[in-house]
Amino acid sequence: MSQREKTAGERKRPVPVKVLSAQLRAAGNRRTADSGDAYVIRPGGGRSLLVSLVWMQGTVLEVQLDRNTVLLMDETGTFAVQGVNNIPKGKPCLSQGKYVMVMGVIQAVSPEPVIRAVKMADLSELAALHRRMWKLEVEDLQQVLA
Repeated sequence: MSQREKTAGERKRPVPVKVLSAQLRAAGNRRTADSGDAYVIRPGGGRSLLVSLVWMQGTVLEVQLDRNTVLLMDETGTFAVQGVNNIPKGKPCLSQGKYVMVMGVIQAVSPEPVIRAVKMADLSELAALHRRMWKLEVEDLQQVLA
């Protein structure tokens, strides 16, 4: 594969977009993008953003290892994360009360957002700081991307 082909292929990979669960619940219809299925979110100001790979943060409410799922809550509501048993180094994140980040692919947005995890990390050590900064980080990135 030439460098030119490789670069063109890499451009098709979606960029993870920081989102809040309420934005996914309110997302527009699913569309097909270069990188697969994506959803339209509205960051505000009449802008829209097509997203398929998301970065979310929240507190673990419930762990269902038999279903390969955890339920998280951010400041705007709950969302489910699937595939947690397959995440390298993801086990430390799977305890009720932990504050975690998850990067994953959107599986559904309604009635509750569902994400298939690609990566998880425990942010509990500095949870207060991460919680305070999260909404600002989401708004800032979405402003840049939209």
